[in-house]
Amino acid sequence: MPKPIIIYKSRCLSTTEASAFFLIVLFQISILPDIIKIITTGIVVLLMLFSFYNYFSNPALKDAYVHVGFPDWFRIELGIAKLLGALALAIPIIPARIKEWAYVGFFINFFSAFLSHYEIGDPAFNQITPLVLLLILVVSYISFHKVIVKK
Repeated sequence: MPKPIIIYKSRCLSTTEASAFFLIVLFQISILPDIIKIITTGIVVLLMLFSFYNYFSNPALKDAYVHVGFPDWFRIELGIAKLLGALALAIPIIPARIKEWAYVGFFINFFSAFLSHYEIGDPAFNQITPLVLLLILVVSYISFHKVIVKK
């Protein structure tokens, strides 16, 4: 039996009830969309910055692009685009319209990565990873709009 941790209206709440209560309070004070936006956008930005670094410093990635069938110039172009998109999402003073284009670019990138890995028959992990990133990106985009509407 869970231990009571919060007393609310003369009633002890279990851990599960307390967690639900905490989430309801967060929704009521409208801080949850901010937290979700910070976490998901942070994940996307960090992964894109890491990807940018890898595109220019990891020789194995050059071979991976050849394996998929892309020319080397595309790796360089995509690396620069990922850096610019990550900066657009990370810097608060960037206008919302520019952030929208960064979201669009990352959406196209992640979906295209999934299609590329699927078409050449790569292992399931290589196919699922871009879809997971796409899901995180969509959550970031939705929370971005909830925060914008709130302001």
